[in-house]
Amino acid sequence: MNESSDQLLGRRTRSSSWFGRFQVVGLLILTLLAIISKFYLPRWIPSVEWLELPLLLTVYFGLVFPNQIAALTFGAFVGIAEDSLAPENLPIGMYGITKTLVGYFAASVSMRFNVENPVIRLILCFFFYVFHAFLYWVMRRALLGQLVPFDPQETLIHGGFNAAVALPLYMFLDKMNLSSRHN
Repeated sequence: MNESSDQLLGRRTRSSSWFGRFQVVGLLILTLLAIISKFYLPRWIPSVEWLELPLLLTVYFGLVFPNQIAALTFGAFVGIAEDSLAPENLPIGMYGITKTLVGYFAASVSMRFNVENPVIRLILCFFFYVFHAFLYWVMRRALLGQLVPFDPQETLIHGGFNAAVALPLYMFLDKMNLSSRHN
């Protein structure tokens, strides 16, 4: 293997006690702010309805901590909290299921690849946004029998915007979490 493929496939070594190093309170506060802002920010700024900060934090958590159980638990927490605030009359659990799967898959990917590279993070954020939107659409149609439209072009554009927002957000979160840079 060459140096770039070693870097791409290289696993990071982390302390098994990430709760001791990671500032859990800061992440929880940011997550709650992200969930609340998802529903209230578009009231003040209508052009940001595409912004999916809870999803971006779920992806970040899964990428930084390659523990599938912790990532899916975090995703479930974020999704259920998001469901509880959703203005639509949807059963609780729709966002919970999608965020749980995103958290699990993000942690699975981070176990195989070096996800500290900004380009890889950009691609993964884009992919997970599209996956989340598609899965949510499928569940609404299949489980609830609702005929909701799915616009692939709009989903791809919003995925790109969310991936672009993710890079500076992840840089900020990396600075907040100094333990994520152990190689």
